[in-house]
Amino acid sequence: MLNADALSQLRQLKTDIEEKKVVYPGTVKATNGRFGFVALDEGRDVFLPPEEMQKVLPGDRVTVSEVPGEKGRTQGLVEELVETSLTTFVGRYLIRGKGHFVAPETPGVGRWIFLPPKERLDAKPDDFIYCRILRHPIRDGKGQAQVLKVIGKAGDPGIERSFTLASFDMDDEFPEAVTEQADALAEASITPLREGREDRTDQPYVTIDSPGTQDMDDALLVEPNATGWRLSVAIADPTALVPEGSPADVEARNRATAIYFPGEPRPMLPEAISTRLCSLMPETDRLALVCDLQVNNDGSLGEFSFHQAVIRSRGKLSYELVSQLLEDRHSEETDALAPEITNNLDQLHQAATALRKWRSEHALLNTERAEFRLRLDENRRIRTIEPAVQSEAHRLVEECMVAANRCAASFLSERGRGLFVTHPGVRDDRADNIRTLLERYAPELASIDPSSPEGFRELMVRTTELDAEVPVKTIIARQLARAEMAFEAAPHQGMGLAAYTTFTSPLRRYVDFHVHRQIKAALWDEKHQSLENGGLEKLQSAQIQARQASNSLENWLKSDYARQLGTNTTFTGVITRTVPAGFFVRLDANGLEGFVSCKTLSGKYSFDPVTLRLEATKGARVFQLDQAVTVKLEGIDEERRQINLELVADSPESTGS
Repeated sequence: MLNADALSQLRQLKTDIEEKKVVYPGTVKATNGRFGFVALDEGRDVFLPPEEMQKVLPGDRVTVSEVPGEKGRTQGLVEELVETSLTTFVGRYLIRGKGHFVAPETPGVGRWIFLPPKERLDAKPDDFIYCRILRHPIRDGKGQAQVLKVIGKAGDPGIERSFTLASFDMDDEFPEAVTEQADALAEASITPLREGREDRTDQPYVTIDSPGTQDMDDALLVEPNATGWRLSVAIADPTALVPEGSPADVEARNRATAIYFPGEPRPMLPEAISTRLCSLMPETDRLALVCDLQVNNDGSLGEFSFHQAVIRSRGKLSYELVSQLLEDRHSEETDALAPEITNNLDQLHQAATALRKWRSEHALLNTERAEFRLRLDENRRIRTIEPAVQSEAHRLVEECMVAANRCAASFLSERGRGLFVTHPGVRDDRADNIRTLLERYAPELASIDPSSPEGFRELMVRTTELDAEVPVKTIIARQLARAEMAFEAAPHQGMGLAAYTTFTSPLRRYVDFHVHRQIKAALWDEKHQSLENGGLEKLQSAQIQARQASNSLENWLKSDYARQLGTNTTFTGVITRTVPAGFFVRLDANGLEGFVSCKTLSGKYSFDPVTLRLEATKGARVFQLDQAVTVKLEGIDEERRQINLELVADSPESTGS
């Protein structure tokens, strides 16, 4: 037995070792296996063996020390949990023997978590459940969770939407305070709000939208003049009804945007506000923020001004009806339109055509590709996938909205402060690859500097018709930075514009809602709070989360729908993305996107980061962007909810040049 002195010496030795131990802060990264890594703040990764990964969760901030591992490999030892970000999650309820667990659906959490008896609610085996981490596994690798909500079972109608909302910590219902505010507004009169506004109820504005749309943001009117047209874009004005800092305003900012889930959207504002009070419904007086702008004959913009007004739309017109009229396809509906409406639409078309021509010559137009619309059945699963045709009516509305948004950006930039949508063009970390790409396949363009707005536009224009061995423009387009919001005006290189913002969808996007307030503050001294001190970052994060949730739900519905395609039917498609492990193909018939793994191809392939091509190490076989291929369904990856495709071996399109 050790005496007191020996025990004291051992304790001191342990203290000395602890004090001399070097620990590193970092963030836990999970893998598809049981092991993981800690991405150290200093820029390198430390391997975490399975027994250490049991103590942490993906995204945890921890400190680690380094110790010798198997085969002389250094590995991490988790010392302390600094912060955890995974506090809630969704999973499936499981019972194994006498143990009750949740199997998380969160990527990287490859373990079951124990559910104590008092924390299970009324969950039943195989239920999807929404849970909270009750006890972190840092001490002994044995975490515990608490069931907050039972979502339902696989196969329940609408389970995909409910599961997705829970996965992204999104509430479907509005808080009670928001509902009470909306109900109170619905019962109040808007008459007092008309004071000081221009009365434009006698002017023949029209709305153009999809037949099922109820929250209509915009209405249009145009009049020809000596140098072109006077275009008037009236935008619904919810900021006149929703005070800043009120429950509806706070919730709208938290949601950031309406999410157009297939079948059942998640709105940004309650229906009582977005539809019953603000939507520019026909033959109804509505408050609007109006942008009047001069469109010159060459499509350039002249003087513009903003006005608070009351308008009364003369009709809700569908894209199909407007397209029929513009294409001179007569029907009972087109013949029934009042002359003032048909004249307005004809002049709108002329003005929009001029605007589009100017943008094609001086800015950049988005490349149009086939779009598809999901039609759901009574169980809220995909019944059919139909082409969504982009008609002249769609382009008419788009050009009017872009023009009005350009005016808003110009107005705010002249005042030195606002909220702008910026786009820096090519990602900084891909600039060298693109330079090498041009030197190899388009040396005549290699001297262009894509980091400048002028250079980026020239590059995108000149690569449109470029005849090269690889699709240069598509390769560049796959390596662009993400558009961001900023308080200072900066170029939107993706659109080829010196400055841009959006204010034309305030019922659906909080950015537009906020820009309304900025315009009003500048013109009519209305007070508004800034989004500084982290507000802008939170708004952008919420927008990204909304986009991820929408994509997640669509991927689930599409992968489920793909099962009915069968494994014997072949489909033509185009390669849209390449990665070292394979490539993604978009099917021509329905727009579904699936993955072809290199493991299903004969031979070995290497990935070229410059051309984004997969090249066979033996032979001349190549797979690259925009390449046509023929594929068939290989199966569904249940965990990733990903469609897996198999290349048809004898397809002549499967061999690149």
